[in-house]
Amino acid sequence: MYRTTLKTVSQKALAYSLALTLAACPTIAGSSHVLAAPAVPTLLSTESAQVQAPVQYRINARLDEKKMRITGSESVTYRNLSKDTLQEIVFHTFADANRSTATQTSMFERNNEEIRKENPQKKAEDFLGGIDIRSAAVNGQSAEFTNSNQALTVRLKQGLKPGESVTIQIAFDVKIPYGMQRLSYYKDIVNAAHWFPAASVYDESKHQWDKTPYSKTFETDYYDISDFEVHLNVPESYQILMPGTITSQEVPEEPGRKIVSSTADHTRELVFFASPNYKVESVTRDGLTVEYYYFDNMPDKKKLVDEYIDAAFEAIRFFNDKYGKYPYPEFRIAESYVEGVAVEFSRVIQMGQIAENSDPAHNDVFVHEIAHQWFHALIGNNSEKESFLDEGFADFSKVYFAEKRGDVLGGFQSIQIDDLSSIDKPIASTNADAGDEENPVFYGKGRQAIYQLYRMVGEEKFDAFMREYFKRFEYKNATIDGLLQTIQDTLGTEARKEMDSALHDPNFTLKPEYRLSEAEEAAYWHEQFKSIYHSSLTQIPDLEEETMSRIVDKALQGEPLTIVLSDQADGAAHKQEQSILEQLQGSLQLMGIHADVITERQVLKKQMEKELAASNIIAIGSAGSNGLIQALKPGIMINAKSIGLNWTSLMGQKAASGAYIVKHPYNQNRLLLHFFWNGKALSEPAMKVFPAQMLNALSFSTDYYQYYIMNASGKITSDRKTANPLAKFFAQE
Repeated sequence: MYRTTLKTVSQKALAYSLALTLAACPTIAGSSHVLAAPAVPTLLSTESAQVQAPVQYRINARLDEKKMRITGSESVTYRNLSKDTLQEIVFHTFADANRSTATQTSMFERNNEEIRKENPQKKAEDFLGGIDIRSAAVNGQSAEFTNSNQALTVRLKQGLKPGESVTIQIAFDVKIPYGMQRLSYYKDIVNAAHWFPAASVYDESKHQWDKTPYSKTFETDYYDISDFEVHLNVPESYQILMPGTITSQEVPEEPGRKIVSSTADHTRELVFFASPNYKVESVTRDGLTVEYYYFDNMPDKKKLVDEYIDAAFEAIRFFNDKYGKYPYPEFRIAESYVEGVAVEFSRVIQMGQIAENSDPAHNDVFVHEIAHQWFHALIGNNSEKESFLDEGFADFSKVYFAEKRGDVLGGFQSIQIDDLSSIDKPIASTNADAGDEENPVFYGKGRQAIYQLYRMVGEEKFDAFMREYFKRFEYKNATIDGLLQTIQDTLGTEARKEMDSALHDPNFTLKPEYRLSEAEEAAYWHEQFKSIYHSSLTQIPDLEEETMSRIVDKALQGEPLTIVLSDQADGAAHKQEQSILEQLQGSLQLMGIHADVITERQVLKKQMEKELAASNIIAIGSAGSNGLIQALKPGIMINAKSIGLNWTSLMGQKAASGAYIVKHPYNQNRLLLHFFWNGKALSEPAMKVFPAQMLNALSFSTDYYQYYIMNASGKITSDRKTANPLAKFFAQE
């Protein structure tokens, strides 16, 4: 899984940028018969012959697209691979996480709040759902069962001895919640994860089943590898995406409906996505078919889809070489309406909407989710207790891929730059222990620990270790202990000790010799912000040139920038200008931007015709005391009309302050940004918020301002701006 803000840029850099902005301005403070499904011929798997998985499912289900319910039955054959005699079989009923907002995952809360506003007719209960177990049987005979706290327990009349198998029949009904969840429907799509009872994992060492409810804040996807045969009765117009070999046939007795079937052997979980508006692009190369299910909702979208498919093949080839071969004949991508979150499943990943300015070749979130096919789908783990094993390795893998394809910003420097010394939780934390710091703990520190191992032993030995790790745990569930043992067996005792310490020391930090120097850090952040601003501003193709954030972008691209202070300010105004200048320079310097500063009238006059005509300019202070504004006043008045601003009227407003940006009167390829106040100095209330709003207006993560006007209390009374799609993501940080 990946929570993201700007999909083409490092998430770490985005969070770092927000922190810089804030730091630069300290004033910002049941029971019935088993469902009878239409007769469907048994499918013969087209996948390579393999030993049967320990869990085998045959599922028949019907999607009621009008009531948004799934009615289903499943026959699950479970083979006891433990040394214990089992008296019960336990299944996860994670769909019941949707019984209340208290148990639903929190990562979609912001999305659902927006959906509620857009759909006021929807009631609170529409956003909830759940699963009802109608009956359970063991080898065809009715059995006692309980379904409580997302765990279905089916009692066995006879103990299941080691090596024996039992078949459980379960009938169930699912209410699909509206909005955004792993199981949900919204607009024209059904997202169906956790839609059927899934066999739990039995812990032989503890002699107990895993009955953990689904995480409120993160992920709880822990399953044994399984064989699936699934038959879905759906409307004929629907495209269905799920893992495995898919076939379809009409239902003669039900005109307008069809049965979509799939066999998916040695698969960790089975999800499906359904929509009447999906288009499918499919490409086969070297025996692997990559399919993208998408909405054809903008011009030239197929071109972007094709580029994403190319990127998928490139990433899969890389991981095949480095870790071990992706063994399935297909890989599928589902476009959906999720925002800020991308989700991995076995043989399927879920991405958000493709944007017009997407850069498939450099979408690190996309690569992270593909890497999860190795670290989640093929090598499983208990994602509630040892999330590092999938998230840490997936995040390292996306960086490894970027490094080897020559992407400097997305490569190893993005690991070397991270300062996570303030995070005092071990990488080997459980989800509960990590709390709301799962990102720096599992992803950030996790990939640093792996990178440190990589640097210690070198690429050749590291790759050999990874191939052995994959060989040992493919189709199995790995543990940190198993990882450490593999390190010892392939890389030696010293390497194991180092990794063991890294994973369990709450104060682990990357060794100094593996970090960037100060000069390298400065160069890295300059290039990172350069990329971020460019990506942010190109989200809106027709964004006006006169945009405050653009003056930072132009400076990052190498254009000159000059800051001009009032040369006639004195007393309180002079102190205010100096304070504002210090905070502005602090923010610019952190991005590696140099700006010349002019405070004297003679220097201003000398540079007016040449240096300043070629430079972007930020002017600070009252129009009456700033020599630059006085000199360029006629041109500023004319250019201000282009952004809908009556400059003369604005400068006449008593106690008003704010900012506006216009094209440079001497050079239409440059910009002039004026942070102003009317009168001798800012009022005390206005000064408290002025620097914060200045940095806010220059950010890539807030709306794009052309002007804003504040009153004496510092409240914005009018503005002109363009909505930034990124702003809502940072609003929740």
